[in-house]
Amino acid sequence: MKTKIAEKFKTLFGEEGDFFASAGRINLIGEHTDYNGGFVFPGAVDKGIMAEIKLNGTEKVRVFALDIDEYVEFGLNEEDAPVQSWARYVFGVCREIIKRGGHISGFNAVFAGDVPLGAGMSSSAALESTFAFALNYLFDLGIDKFELARIGQSTEHNYCGVKCGIMDQFASVFGKAGNLMRLDCKTMEYKYYPFHPEGYKLVLLDSAVKHELASSAYNKRRESCERAAAAIRKNHPEVEFLRDARMEWLEEVKADITEEDYMRAEYVIDEVQRVLDVCDALERDDYETVGQKMYETHYGMSKLYEVSCEELDFLNDVAKKCGVTGSRVMGGGFGGCTINLVKNELYDHFISEAVDSYTKKFGHAPKVYDVVISDGARKLQ
Repeated sequence: MKTKIAEKFKTLFGEEGDFFASAGRINLIGEHTDYNGGFVFPGAVDKGIMAEIKLNGTEKVRVFALDIDEYVEFGLNEEDAPVQSWARYVFGVCREIIKRGGHISGFNAVFAGDVPLGAGMSSSAALESTFAFALNYLFDLGIDKFELARIGQSTEHNYCGVKCGIMDQFASVFGKAGNLMRLDCKTMEYKYYPFHPEGYKLVLLDSAVKHELASSAYNKRRESCERAAAAIRKNHPEVEFLRDARMEWLEEVKADITEEDYMRAEYVIDEVQRVLDVCDALERDDYETVGQKMYETHYGMSKLYEVSCEELDFLNDVAKKCGVTGSRVMGGGFGGCTINLVKNELYDHFISEAVDSYTKKFGHAPKVYDVVISDGARKLQ
């Protein structure tokens, strides 16, 4: 990838720049907890975005997206926003830096990536983090890492129409090889946890489906959680988010909220605790408990939060039958991937069984992505 980027950069701009990269991410556990003030547990992966960048001494940004063979030029004022959706990520990062008082000017860039699109590994966050990190470095802006993550998040909100939480950008910026990160979405405190599952592989099975429900269903789930938290707050004023609630407090208001709101809240309260349980298990190198908690999360997302789908439940069932240590839907749901923690000796059988049986049932094969936990945003040598 680096060679191809360098060749294109030389052809387009006649010189050489500096190389920067950032990563896609997985989330081991902690799904739909972010907007409930809970914990998430992501890690950066060995698939990401790479860019060659050099300042050009003008007020124009010139960017070439190698994967789709498309070139865009734009200025740095609000009215210069490009129409191409991919270019809006780069433009948005520039604008968010400027809004924060960062003085930047034009640059040339060529980028490419190997984050699988639509697999829930957050290629957009990898793109934002690559450019935010690079511009901070090249213009010597002194922006701290959390602000770089927020620049990516604000880009999504203000230029790409996605009201995402902070997890994806956080993982892309803060990622550290061999470590997962527990992020407290209420306080923004974080801690690294060593992740070296010797004797196991981490693999994603991409269902290659995305059901249309996703965005409207996401908003409905969020509203359910807010209603449940508000009901609990009447008895327990300290409950700002569902993260602050206990199961017995939810029981107290069972008669005052709908069955649906109760189920959504039950899932979230349990899931917040599961993240903490997984952290404890990792400190003991207890991957069996990690796997058990992953299965519990899948059950909760399927039956209580109702964001799974037939394809994902099928892949989860295959994992169980094959003796896989842990498996669950990863991401918002309604399609995308399952994340699986598999013993090395079971890996080949599991993959062939999953691919064969899924193809028979759904008419197309799932995609298989092995995952290695890697570094986040950085300058390459």
